[in-house]
Amino acid sequence: MGIDTLLQEYRCPEGIWDEMCGAEQIREHYSRMFSSLSELDMTALLQKDKLATELFMNQGITFTVYSDNEGIERIFPFDIIPRIIPGHQWDHIEKGIGQRLKALNLFLKDIYNEQQILKDKVIPAALIASCPHYTREVFGIKVPHDIYIHISGIDLIRGEDGSFYILEDNLRTPSGVSYMLENREVTKRLFPSQLAANHVRRVSNYPLLLHEILLQLAATQVSDPTVVLLTPGVFNSAYYEHTFLARQMGISLVEGRDLVVDNHKVFMKTTVGLERVHVIYRRIDDEYLDPLVFQPDSVLGVPGLMSAYRKGNVAIVNALGNGVADDKAVYAHVPDMIRYYLNEEPLLPNVPTYQLSDPQAREYVFRNIHKMVVKRTNQSGGYGMVMGNKVTDEEWDKAKAAIEKESRNFIAQPIIPLSTVPCFINGRFQARHVDLRPYALYGPQGVKIVPGGLTRVALREGSLVVNSSQGGGSKDTWVTD
Repeated sequence: MGIDTLLQEYRCPEGIWDEMCGAEQIREHYSRMFSSLSELDMTALLQKDKLATELFMNQGITFTVYSDNEGIERIFPFDIIPRIIPGHQWDHIEKGIGQRLKALNLFLKDIYNEQQILKDKVIPAALIASCPHYTREVFGIKVPHDIYIHISGIDLIRGEDGSFYILEDNLRTPSGVSYMLENREVTKRLFPSQLAANHVRRVSNYPLLLHEILLQLAATQVSDPTVVLLTPGVFNSAYYEHTFLARQMGISLVEGRDLVVDNHKVFMKTTVGLERVHVIYRRIDDEYLDPLVFQPDSVLGVPGLMSAYRKGNVAIVNALGNGVADDKAVYAHVPDMIRYYLNEEPLLPNVPTYQLSDPQAREYVFRNIHKMVVKRTNQSGGYGMVMGNKVTDEEWDKAKAAIEKESRNFIAQPIIPLSTVPCFINGRFQARHVDLRPYALYGPQGVKIVPGGLTRVALREGSLVVNSSQGGGSKDTWVTD
C-alpha cells in the first residue's frame, strides 16, 4: 500500500478542526511534507517508525507514571509525522503569549507588594487569600529585574473554528522542554532534508537562551557567576530532563545535600572546597525548598536558602510564590489582568471557565455536566479531572460530594473538541487530538519564545486527554516560513 492510498483513507472527525485537512483537501502548509512522504513506500515508513522508538530507547528518554503498578519508567511515545504551524499563525501566538506573561508577571509583583489589583477589586481578595500557593513568606522580597516568571509553559488548544485558546498557565517548574528538543533531533534523523525544504524555524537554541538569562540574573558585580540546576533526584518524574538541561547548558546538577548556606550566602560542595552559587534553576516545588521556612521534614531542599534569597544573595528561577498565578481559579481572571495592567485586550482568549465556588455557576455545571470537564484548581498531569461525557453515575456522585465540600478547589470548562492531526499508528494515518505547549523565556531583554514547543498527542482513539501520565505521546512541532 502506498502513502497516497493512506492519505486518501485518512478521515477527519466530523465537526473538528483538522490541522492537515480543510474542505477535503490538504492545507497548503502540509502539502510539501506530504508530497515528499508520498515518494516513500510503506516499508520505509514503518522502518522510520521503528528507528524513532530505538532512538528514544537508546537515549533513555523516559517519563514516570506513578499510578502504574507494572514499573514506573516508560519510554516517551513519539509520533513520526510532524505537526506543522505556518509562520503567520505562530507570530500571533507569540504576541499573545508575550502579552499574557507581561500581565501575569506584573500581577505577581503586585500581589507580593502593593496588592493594588485587590484594592481596586479587579480580583476578589478572598480568591487570593484562599489560594494554597499564595506564599506569604515571600511577601516584599525584591527579585532581580522584577521578573518572577523566567520559564513558562503555556498550554494552548485549538477549537472547532481553528482559533487558539489558552488552556492553562504553567509558571512554577514547567516540564517537557527536553522532549521538544529531542523530538527535533529524532526528526532530523528520520527526515534529514525536510526541515530545510519546509523552512522550519529552529528550536535548538533554547538551552543557550535559557543559560544567558540565568547568567543575567546574578548580581551585577559578579563577573563569572555560578549557576546550578537543583533537582529532587533520580526518582523525580522529570529527572531525565534535569540531567539533559544541565548537560546542554554546561552547569552543575545538584541535589539539596550538595548545597549549604553560610552567612546568608549559598555554596556548593566540591572536591576542592566550597564554591559560591549565584543562581539556582530549581526543579523543586516551593514547599520543599527550605525546611527552616516551609516543610520541616523536607530532605530535598537547603536549610537557610530563604534567608539568602531574601537578602538578594542568590537568584532562584522561577521565583517562589508563582503558584498563585497559575491556580486554575485565578486563571479565569487573567484577561482582567491584561486589561488592568496593560490597558489592552487579550490577543489569545481563555477557555470559558466556571468557578464552582459560585452557587449559580455550580448549579449550571451540575445541570450540564455531560458537556463539561471539571478540574481541581491545583492539580496537573490530567489527575483529578472529571470528563462529564464519560463519567459514570457513581463517579459523578463522588465528584459532586467533593465539589460541594470544597468548592473553591474546583472549576469547570466546556468540553472543547481539540483539533486533530495525522498520526502514523498501526501502519495507517489516523486522526488524534492534540494540544501545544510553547516554552517562553522571560529575561531582562523581554520575552523570547522558541518557535514550536511540545505538541502532546492523545494516542487513544477519541481521547481528549493528552498528558503523558494518562497515555499521551508527543510529536515534533514545525513552525514554517
